[in-house]
Amino acid sequence: MGMRGVLFYAFLAVFIDPCRGTLMNCEEVRKVFQMKEIGPVKSIPETPRTGSDLQVCLSKNLTCCTKKMEERYQVAARRDIQNLLQMSSSSLKFLISRNVAAFQETVDSLVHQAENHTHAVLLQTYRDLASPAAAPIGEFFTDVALFVLGSELSLEEASHRFFNALFPLVYERLVEPGLSRLSLPYAECVRVACRDLAPYGGAPSRLAAHISRASLPGRVFLQALHLGVEVINTTDHIQLSRECRRGLLRMSYCPHCQGLTASKPCMGYCLNVVRGCLASLAEVDAHWREFVRSLEMLSTRMHGAQDLEQVLLGVHELVRDAVAHAQMNAPRLSAQVHRVCGHPSRQPEQVSSVQHGGAGQDSLPLKGMVRDAEDTLSNRRKEFISSLRLHRAFYGGLADQLCVSELASGDGLACWNGADVGKSYTLRVVGNGIKAQAENPEVKVKEADPVISQVIDKLKHVNQLLQGKSIPKLGTLDQIETGSGDGYSGECDDEDGCWGSGNGAAKRRRIVTIYETTGYYYG
Repeated sequence: MGMRGVLFYAFLAVFIDPCRGTLMNCEEVRKVFQMKEIGPVKSIPETPRTGSDLQVCLSKNLTCCTKKMEERYQVAARRDIQNLLQMSSSSLKFLISRNVAAFQETVDSLVHQAENHTHAVLLQTYRDLASPAAAPIGEFFTDVALFVLGSELSLEEASHRFFNALFPLVYERLVEPGLSRLSLPYAECVRVACRDLAPYGGAPSRLAAHISRASLPGRVFLQALHLGVEVINTTDHIQLSRECRRGLLRMSYCPHCQGLTASKPCMGYCLNVVRGCLASLAEVDAHWREFVRSLEMLSTRMHGAQDLEQVLLGVHELVRDAVAHAQMNAPRLSAQVHRVCGHPSRQPEQVSSVQHGGAGQDSLPLKGMVRDAEDTLSNRRKEFISSLRLHRAFYGGLADQLCVSELASGDGLACWNGADVGKSYTLRVVGNGIKAQAENPEVKVKEADPVISQVIDKLKHVNQLLQGKSIPKLGTLDQIETGSGDGYSGECDDEDGCWGSGNGAAKRRRIVTIYETTGYYYG
């Protein structure tokens, strides 16, 4: 017997009569009750009593507990287990929440870099066009950033709005260059006519389609991470059944009634109680493991046309080529604009001198955000997935972890078996999960927790999305949040994945914003 065992039995000798095996006083019980802030100490008797009114902490010996104390202990036992659940999941929840913030920061930096590239290319190729085009370029990339991060907007419309706003500038400087600017009414007529004239060919729709195709996997990835935090928040606050609460009371605080305030439950006893209480959480295990695998699978597919970084940093080339297409078709466009808007109406020349005075590099509102070469979306995802893998068995081993690390007595030490200290626990130890609890001698489990069942359903749906087995038509997690499956189609045989391509209204996605409360928030 180790030193801790010797000290434990010395403690018993002070407060328990070794000849009669009964309590001598309740002083130690009072101290611990007060120290743990379980309730008012005035409810604790000065000397042991029979305890005939107790419902759970029954004993043939005298007891220091009253019915009111028993109720307080049950509340404390529930609080203790929920605190342990939150402590156990805190590193996992922080990992996910921190990476959501990091992904958003990286996307923001990437969009700024793509905007700067577009300014620079226009400056190099169409110097007079670059400075006045800064405003529509900035507005377009603001929309792109919002879209990539999950905002509910049509990128198709944003792309056409950008190119429409650009057309009066292209027209006055490249199609029909003059000494002065177009008048505001004439410029507005040219802008409105742009969509029907199609001066850029299919570039606006093509740009929207490229960004949409590259963004959707990332949007699903981020939305899935938010669901991951929701799963953890839900399981942290699991509703404990009456049987479970009584089992936790019997395991953790009933020995206090007999003055055994330093005792811990035997390992087998602890496993039966905690596995019974967390049986529903064990059912999450298979779906959580698949969730981690599915995130990894999606991450590996984000390349080529689905590599957001590659696509965004290529936007400037598509814009440059679109402007070149309009310039190449100047005679046709000029004639078409004349038919729609009449001959150009220009402002007085002195007004234009300010506008055409050579748009130098200093006049461009380039955003000076420098990105670390290693700070890429791909690298961030790889690091995150590598860390997340360490938590893939979190739910399967949760009950065991709590007993081994926090609750149960160590090997070779005297332990509480539910009735006494010093004797081993001889009852059968059941496994994890709902089915295994049919033989649990400590906690009766009738059925799965309905709230946890809903969480499992959400995980099943998001795993399908992550694996590309279904396509969101009206949203990503929108239907998952409400439990609806109407927004999902069947299997997809697109060899490049199920993220959609092409253009037009058929490719618009209405996806709920990811800015929701997740337990952690980083602005």
